[in-house]
Amino acid sequence: MSTAAGGDAGRTPQADVADYLDMLAAERGAGANTLAAYRRDLDDYLAYLARAGIDLDDVEAGTLRAFLADLETRGLKASSAARRLSCVRGFHKFLYAEGLAEADPSVAVSGPRRGRVLPKILSVAEVDRLLSVAQAAAGADQAPGPARRARRMMCLLELLYATGLRVSELVALPRAAGATRERYLFIKGKGGRERLVPLTEAARAAMADHLTAVPDDSPWLFPADSESGHLTRQAFARDLKAVALDAGLRPDRVSPHVLRHAFASHLLQNGADLRIVQELLGHADISTTQIYTHVLDERLKAMVRDLHPLMDS
Repeated sequence: MSTAAGGDAGRTPQADVADYLDMLAAERGAGANTLAAYRRDLDDYLAYLARAGIDLDDVEAGTLRAFLADLETRGLKASSAARRLSCVRGFHKFLYAEGLAEADPSVAVSGPRRGRVLPKILSVAEVDRLLSVAQAAAGADQAPGPARRARRMMCLLELLYATGLRVSELVALPRAAGATRERYLFIKGKGGRERLVPLTEAARAAMADHLTAVPDDSPWLFPADSESGHLTRQAFARDLKAVALDAGLRPDRVSPHVLRHAFASHLLQNGADLRIVQELLGHADISTTQIYTHVLDERLKAMVRDLHPLMDS
């Protein structure tokens, strides 16, 4: 390969990569793992150019598009190809900024389209199994310690499925929330945004049952021996996986966030408006809630199938 345009005689693409990585380490504080990943990506890119017989200073937008096509034929996922293109973009931008190239060929190249990752979903029957197992444990005759933990888990599950709270909002609920006589909770969420979330009778009953074991001087509904003074999200997630196992569900399919998704998906399946679900989840932008549009698509298909006059023929 020849030197990059504007570079010193005898320079190699490998030397340009080394300078780029040095810049990332010195100016952007890139760590060893990041630098190693970038080096692998750029070594792969230079190997592609060598196979194609293209010098680094001759790279054009079409070259980069062909490189992306090559990645696809090698079976790279869109997310991995996009990450590799981002690395190559940074490299070409560096060469141009340092006067080692006459232009940046990556400017006109768009990345591979990434498919939206659908949230993991539990069915209504699976959530019912979780709640049934938790309810059985909460009502079982057992020692005071396990009994308190079982009632706490029952309260956490009922609240989470009834409200769709973020796990960080749930574990940090104040003790006063458990004593409310209202049929809703007042939540202050991300960015200080405030919202109301409705409570089911089952959630209110579970809170009242759990509250009997919460010390009067605790400011938290779920106090714990932690730095924050309340139950941690990690402890809740760990205990929830144990309940999932008892319910015959794969633990890797169940988490507090998955139950939040279940809350939203089941509401939409039963006819709720997307804007209402956006409000309940505390999303600032409707586009965040639109990960659930697959649920709406299925609902619309079912509606056409059941209601269209020609569907019987």
